[in-house]
Amino acid sequence: MDAVRVALLREVLAGTEWLGATRRFAGALRGSVVSHRGGLLLVGTPEYEPWHLAAHLVDEAAWSGTPELAPTLVRHDARPSDPAHLAVGLGRLEAARRGETLLVVAPQGPAAPLLERVSDARRAGVTVLALGPGQGELPSLAHETLAVPDGSELDLDTVQHLVGAAAGENALPVPRGRRRFRDRVARLAEHLTAPPPARW
Repeated sequence: MDAVRVALLREVLAGTEWLGATRRFAGALRGSVVSHRGGLLLVGTPEYEPWHLAAHLVDEAAWSGTPELAPTLVRHDARPSDPAHLAVGLGRLEAARRGETLLVVAPQGPAAPLLERVSDARRAGVTVLALGPGQGELPSLAHETLAVPDGSELDLDTVQHLVGAAAGENALPVPRGRRRFRDRVARLAEHLTAPPPARW
């Protein structure tokens, strides 16, 4: 789905809860990967691998200048002979550590083996986000959840488009009156390293 179609979809959905919900979830995703800079892991279930969301986030990362949004797709049946970007297996979840973000996309509640890996990753300090039915054990493991139950107005694929597009949108500028500490230090360093003014 291209940017024009996403814009049209947003127009159709104006006044519904979906626009705010997808933007909030996308903001949590973007905030986690940008602030922690640890990388984004994306995993689905054995029956549903979120290929399309992975590709969309790679595009959004490039267009928005936010490389942290480009995910590593973790696959259930990855083989060493697969191309490098498709050869990352579930063992990567065991290696996940503090600062990384894990986005789990599941049309139905994931099975116990995946839930155990997600739980272990959370205990290791990984930020967990869930996109799926909103029931079962996964939402209780996630720091943020966007529920897409069966029978809702939008299907999971459409919601992924909205989340991906919103994650790539530029963040709102920081108000001038409340600068972050890092911004103040950068401004001071720029001032101290600037050449002296020319005198005539």
